[in-house]
Amino acid sequence: MDPLIADMIGRRDALAKVLRLTTGLCGVCLTGGLLDLLMGCTRAPITGREQLIFFSEETENKMGIEAYRDVLRQFPLSTNPEANAMIRRVGERIAAAANKPSYDWEFALIQDDKIINAFCLPGGKVAFFTGILKHTQNEAGVATVMGHEVTHALQRHGVERISRGILEQIAQVGAIAGAATGRVDPRAVQGVLMAYGVNASLPFSRVQESEADYIGLRLMAQAGYDPHEAIAFWERMSGCPRNMIGKLCFRSGAGVPEFLSTHPSEETRIKNIERWIPEAMHYYNPPPDAPPTAPPSKAMG
Repeated sequence: MDPLIADMIGRRDALAKVLRLTTGLCGVCLTGGLLDLLMGCTRAPITGREQLIFFSEETENKMGIEAYRDVLRQFPLSTNPEANAMIRRVGERIAAAANKPSYDWEFALIQDDKIINAFCLPGGKVAFFTGILKHTQNEAGVATVMGHEVTHALQRHGVERISRGILEQIAQVGAIAGAATGRVDPRAVQGVLMAYGVNASLPFSRVQESEADYIGLRLMAQAGYDPHEAIAFWERMSGCPRNMIGKLCFRSGAGVPEFLSTHPSEETRIKNIERWIPEAMHYYNPPPDAPPTAPPSKAMG
């Protein structure tokens, strides 16, 4: 076996063992006490899922703000008044539903039609790239994306990934820890950007992605957007006709089995959303001029 490959496998196996140990300890430390403080174990809001997080929200927000400023220095902002107004309008409604007083919300639309992406950094710093608007198509589509991305920040998914990565990325720890002293190291900024899917991203886990879909659906409903619209958005994002989702189709990643991916397949994602819609509808607060809600979608076979 190639020595480099053997070394990589060895590091991966060692990290996996440590993570398994840490996960086991997390269940213990949630009972309280010194171990809770040492291990950084906590519960995710809303879902109650166990998380390993080594950073305070204050430190996390500070890093998020600095990272957001760094992104806005790198990219031009859109000058389209209608599109900017839509992003702000949807963002303010989602922010109200999120009910996060510690966040100082900001919404930006970045002019880049080639980038199909959006993100929300800690502290409520949201940005959409114009490239994703061809898939959102309307305010409900924007709300689907906004709710999903805001959930990643609310559930602290980025620092959860960074915290787990600390066991292997020792150099990054020193950089990020500097933020706690009031100094934000440039490497910490890059770490946060990667952790929240900006530029080169560390992939969110399937658990985090599903959590973002589930809570994001509730947020868009509370904000007055019909949760049924999320299905149409994810169908458009799949790039395939509905009856071809999950099958080979001329699109990137089409034949990759779900167990080899960090994201749920489009088929799994849409099935989950269909299953969660009845619950989300309990939170739906449509504006007075909203059209009738869409009928329940037929579940995929």
